[in-house]
Amino acid sequence: MRGLRTALVEQRDFAFGTSSRSSRLLHGGIRYLAQGRIGLVHEASVEKTILHRIAPHLAAPLPFVFPTFRQNPKWKLWQLMFGVKLYDLLCGGRNLGSSSWMDARETVESVQGLSADGLKGAVRYFDGLTNDARLVLDTLRSASDHGAVLLNYARFTSGKREEMWRCEIEADTRFTIQTRTVVNATGPWADGLPHSAVQLRLTKGIHLVVERSRLPVSDAIVMTEGSRILFAIPWGERTILGTTDTDYDGSLSEVFADPDDVNYVLRIANAHFPSAKLCVDDVISAWAGLRPLIADRKGRPSDISRSHEIKSPEPNWWDVAGGKLTTCRLMAEQTVDRLIAATELPRSACSTADEPLLSSVTFSGITPPEITPEAVRHFCQHEWARHLDDVMIRRTSWHYYHRDAAELAIQVSTWMAEVLGWDAGVTAEELRRYQGLPRVTGAQTRR
Repeated sequence: MRGLRTALVEQRDFAFGTSSRSSRLLHGGIRYLAQGRIGLVHEASVEKTILHRIAPHLAAPLPFVFPTFRQNPKWKLWQLMFGVKLYDLLCGGRNLGSSSWMDARETVESVQGLSADGLKGAVRYFDGLTNDARLVLDTLRSASDHGAVLLNYARFTSGKREEMWRCEIEADTRFTIQTRTVVNATGPWADGLPHSAVQLRLTKGIHLVVERSRLPVSDAIVMTEGSRILFAIPWGERTILGTTDTDYDGSLSEVFADPDDVNYVLRIANAHFPSAKLCVDDVISAWAGLRPLIADRKGRPSDISRSHEIKSPEPNWWDVAGGKLTTCRLMAEQTVDRLIAATELPRSACSTADEPLLSSVTFSGITPPEITPEAVRHFCQHEWARHLDDVMIRRTSWHYYHRDAAELAIQVSTWMAEVLGWDAGVTAEELRRYQGLPRVTGAQTRR
């Protein structure tokens, strides 16, 4: 779109890491406003409205109800009443909906099952709901339409700078790419690449999925414990609960919700909705992801800034780290601006804030598509799906949405076999690989 020849190399599947394991929210961050990070909130608030404009199928306005309780003085109703009006203004006065507030009686009437014990009232404000993996994939489809070369399951192993960068890539075969500029935008892996100068502090966040009938929220509900914030988020016929925010030093590729994580989220949900009596057996599925935060060893994980950094530790090597899902487009724009200026390439204006992400939308939305052979064929032929979990998890979210995902995967594997030419042995191995993935680690998920 700006006259650059671009290639993307991804060591696993596209959106395998953090980009498919978020809270699925496009938000300025009401918590960051309380922390005084006005610039970050303004930046993200503007970006969520841009994403709503260029990709409306992946950016639905979502009202949030933030109740306050006498027993938690960290969140005062009068402060939130002022804050949500400021929140609207930080979107340039064009938020996805207008904020308001309710007294205790109105709040209980509005939110079915919410605890009335110590309830003082609530504010109601707007952010957006997305599908994080679909946002990645539709962005890649747009990039491909504009000439980008995209490779998944291809790992960057080393790079050497001569007149240009010589990058060694390991995929089904080994090969070398020559390029003028390298951008390291690898999330939790960013500080492990050769030549990287990134320093990260990784924190883990988990989410649980339950039947919406078990927690029938129509708006997203903010749930608090001290200064910590969790959400109950309506997602089609399901409700998403999360998230945690704890330091992490384990495997980057195998990040799961452990029993303590699950019990913590359920405890907070039950404190706010005591009649729900949610238990582990109610959990359909869970996911866990890592936040690649810019290193700050002081303070609690939830207090660390979600701002991003773009730095060039070596000529024509760029590290892009930190940031939020909501600001993904802005991070890309700023990165390209910086590398164009540094390499003295012809300047061209960025149009991604105005041009629709896709000219036509196929099998993409916030909730999972219908389970059909046509959808599976599309993902294999047009969206780079190579393995069963590529389709079940990142292309569709069927893995998280359906209790009988294991049985559905058998049917999906037969459709993929027809498209990709798998024999019986490959199909069996794909099922074994997929069925080895936990739905909820250390917990029984079926009734």
